[in-house]
Amino acid sequence: MTDPTLTYTDRGYTHQIPLSPDRSPIIVGRSAHADLSLRTDPDISRLHATVERIGIYWTITDESLSRNGTFVNGTRIRGRQTLHPGDVIRIGESTLTYHGEPATECGVTNIGDTIDTPIDLTPAQHIVLTELCRPFHDGTDHPIAASNQQIADALNVSTETVKSHLRAICTKFDIDDLPRNQKRARLVALALTNNIVTPHTP
Repeated sequence: MTDPTLTYTDRGYTHQIPLSPDRSPIIVGRSAHADLSLRTDPDISRLHATVERIGIYWTITDESLSRNGTFVNGTRIRGRQTLHPGDVIRIGESTLTYHGEPATECGVTNIGDTIDTPIDLTPAQHIVLTELCRPFHDGTDHPIAASNQQIADALNVSTETVKSHLRAICTKFDIDDLPRNQKRARLVALALTNNIVTPHTP
């Protein structure tokens, strides 16, 4: 497995930056002290944006410090946005392209996340699991697993119903022995790694 990368063109030359956890965060800007310095582009602010790994995803952040903004696939971002393979980032007149397999294959998930035996979820359990993972698919800033209350509100059910489903899901994923504060993150990692829920899951 290889790390995801950013490619960009500067002064006619194409460059590639491997993205590995020990290089996060990466400051992008016109300053000579930026990790990714684009000094020839006057439309780029000295400290323009930050590329950073959050959880199992790489993200780009523009906290409105830049003068001309940061665009992903033509849309100006506000705050933090999760990057997906093929995303094109425009900063000033410069473009950067994010390359990488989905998080399940780019070397940022834990060994042992692949499930050999299919998980038999009921329709209700699948919907709850989908809502648990939704922040990782909708561009939410600093994505973390949805809370029980958020899931309950989205599905118009009680939090006790959500808790009951999550307990059953944890049993099916064989993670009952994990500390409570680790179960949600582990469920998200397993669900995304094994494509049990996807951005297009209804």
